[in-house]
Amino acid sequence: MSRVELLISVLEQPNIEQLLYRMEVNSDAVITNQADREDKEILEFRGHRVVSVTSPERGVGKSRNRCLEESRAEIVLFADQDMIYETGYASTIEKEFDAHPEADMILFNVDVAEDRRTFHNEAWKRVKWYNCGRYGAVTFAIRREKLLSTGVRYSLLFGGGAKYLAGEDSLFLKDLMDAGIKVYASPVTIGREAAGESTWFRGYDERFFHDRGVLYHFLYGKMATAWSLRFLLAHKAKLCKDIPVGKAFGFMRAGIREGRSTRN
Repeated sequence: MSRVELLISVLEQPNIEQLLYRMEVNSDAVITNQADREDKEILEFRGHRVVSVTSPERGVGKSRNRCLEESRAEIVLFADQDMIYETGYASTIEKEFDAHPEADMILFNVDVAEDRRTFHNEAWKRVKWYNCGRYGAVTFAIRREKLLSTGVRYSLLFGGGAKYLAGEDSLFLKDLMDAGIKVYASPVTIGREAAGESTWFRGYDERFFHDRGVLYHFLYGKMATAWSLRFLLAHKAKLCKDIPVGKAFGFMRAGIREGRSTRN
């Protein structure tokens, strides 16, 4: 049994073994495949145990939570189908956790296209509530028992297949920190993201800003309006080419108001 287990959320994958080869998987893994059938099987791949669950249920939050239900390793690492892992990634992750017993959760570097990069860890550092929004699930590795003890799970409101657009990773991370999980960022790179089109991003339109407002309510509470304005002003050259800052701010405020009446 591996100390590290990949929790892989995929959509309509017809051949799981080909997927494992493509991702360069070399550890235990749990795969939840969103497809129009119901099935569960246990495979052996490169000497490792792989649990493959196929379900017609849609939504990345449901998929990641189902992975957690099926997991059993000491350290779990969230993954998507477009990841390609470095040789020896499992050993690298184990060593980093062993070297840092103070860390319940470590966010690793993953190489992505320049236009999608939101961070690059240059040094070991503590992650705080005010900068957790830049990290995606494929960077997340966590001590499984610590995670389960919090009762925190992925929101079903945000992300692919959910009511609101992306933001589920930031909310999951913030909820874990609120529950006492100590989160650190590591300068170690564990893999890269294969080039491809986003499954959810369709431009900086009204829905983007509205749904970001809903998310900011859950992330920042009473400070959501101030953080929305800060977000727009800091990134207006990129975000507001088609929609002026004032109008985008109005869409975000409408989202914040909706968030106040929405249960996560």
